[in-house]
Amino acid sequence: MSNPMRLLGQEAREEKGEDARLSSFMGAIAITDLVKTTLGPKGMDKILLNSHGEVMVTNDGATILKAIHLDNPSAKVLVDIAKTQDDEVGDGTTSVAVLAGELLRVAEGLIEQQKLHPQNIIRGFRMAQEVALGKLEEISRDNGDDPEKFREDLLNIAKTTLSSKILAYDKEHFADICIEAVLRLKGSTDLESIHIIKKKGQSLKDSYLDDGFILEKKIGVGGVRRLENPKILIANTAMDHDKIKIFSAKVKTDNLETVSAIEKAERERMYEKCDKIIAHGINCFINRQLIYNLPEQYFADRNVMCIEHADFAGIERLSLVLGGDIVSTFDNPEKVKLGGCKLIEEIMIGEDRVIRFSGVPRGEACTIVLRGATEHVLDEAERSIHDALCVLSQTTKDSKVVCGGGAAEMAMSIRVLEKAKEVSTKESLAIEAFAQALTAIPTILADNAGYDSAELVAQLKAAHAAGDHNAGLNLSEGRIANMEHAGVTDSYKLKRQIVMSAAEAVEMILRVDRIIKAAPRERVQDQYPC
Repeated sequence: MSNPMRLLGQEAREEKGEDARLSSFMGAIAITDLVKTTLGPKGMDKILLNSHGEVMVTNDGATILKAIHLDNPSAKVLVDIAKTQDDEVGDGTTSVAVLAGELLRVAEGLIEQQKLHPQNIIRGFRMAQEVALGKLEEISRDNGDDPEKFREDLLNIAKTTLSSKILAYDKEHFADICIEAVLRLKGSTDLESIHIIKKKGQSLKDSYLDDGFILEKKIGVGGVRRLENPKILIANTAMDHDKIKIFSAKVKTDNLETVSAIEKAERERMYEKCDKIIAHGINCFINRQLIYNLPEQYFADRNVMCIEHADFAGIERLSLVLGGDIVSTFDNPEKVKLGGCKLIEEIMIGEDRVIRFSGVPRGEACTIVLRGATEHVLDEAERSIHDALCVLSQTTKDSKVVCGGGAAEMAMSIRVLEKAKEVSTKESLAIEAFAQALTAIPTILADNAGYDSAELVAQLKAAHAAGDHNAGLNLSEGRIANMEHAGVTDSYKLKRQIVMSAAEAVEMILRVDRIIKAAPRERVQDQYPC
């Protein structure tokens, strides 16, 4: 007999049928097992050490999954849905990865033990998802028309979000900060107006919300230190007059007079540029690039405040909050929109000097100043604040909320089980499995808190079966409690996105019956080694 035809390249690899399915399941389940211990208010942290020796301490699911390098394709799918969850809602990244992994775990059992075809499982999961989302909307409540109750909902959501972060012990303080910042946005989900700066020193509870916009730069030497009602020109232009040095040009001469003439021409060219800038009628000049000593002194002599090296992010934010254009040429002052505010002043935060812009035209602009002992603490605090801000801003747009503490998942699970009893086909097995996966969330919450998860989940199931849809896990005392009275609240949009994203990712992985890996790229030997 002749050898079978080989379609793939020499080093390409192929996995078929059961092997491909097992590889897909195992990769995704391994990711779930990696992050599930970080879930909930009693979750643990991970230390991430990169190849450069930089350390990151976090329990944020998206941050952990972004930091690790994966080879398994289905594991990368779970990383992608965690990123999508982070972009769409800002929180729930661990929950979505855990739910997707648990759905795959129960699907694996259906395929191996019940010999169910993946397409039957997908149909059952789709039916279960529809029922679960219907139940989620049924148990949600909307206080958007009552400002007082809506603010209370926002406060509870912020505290619930922060309870699983490093800020848990000061969650009331930081919840108030986040709510004040988000309510300034007046329903917008654009967080560009909220600036977060980190300064080492003092403790986390010394963090505060500043009404102005704070720029972590210094005012130019010899310049004005305080300006009221300034006219501000924001620019991205070169303010270095030594062009020969910049462009690596060379001039050969046999006398110093020629060198002096070149330097004088360069100075005159810079003076001309400075005059064009001042001709805009400004008294504050902010540049993204460096401002050399010559133009800096020129501006100082004419009582023009100059701020240099405001990076791209700083310039974009300043343009947004001050209402001015970013310009690079200065020949048409009449076409340039200048920025403004009520006051520019230099202030001290800890041991650092920063610039505060108060009374900016964009009233929603503000700055959250984070204080803390180390860079690691500040970085994790920033991630926690960002998650809370994202969830709150989404809730101001869609004001529906649901109970947390595993209450929503258990309510959906009970309703999905009821649906399974109504279905006479073998898809009912998949529907039951979907309900089982939903109960994994409260189970993991209880396990991470060190309680008997079997006992607590059984009590929670009994409470929901009796019609108490607000019953959830009180992980401080290890018992079942009313989550609405306890103030444990989650955003409806967040929970909805978790179920939808997890179900879609699982459906994609279940459809896989073959994995084809390209041949690795050949390494070319270096002909000129060091």
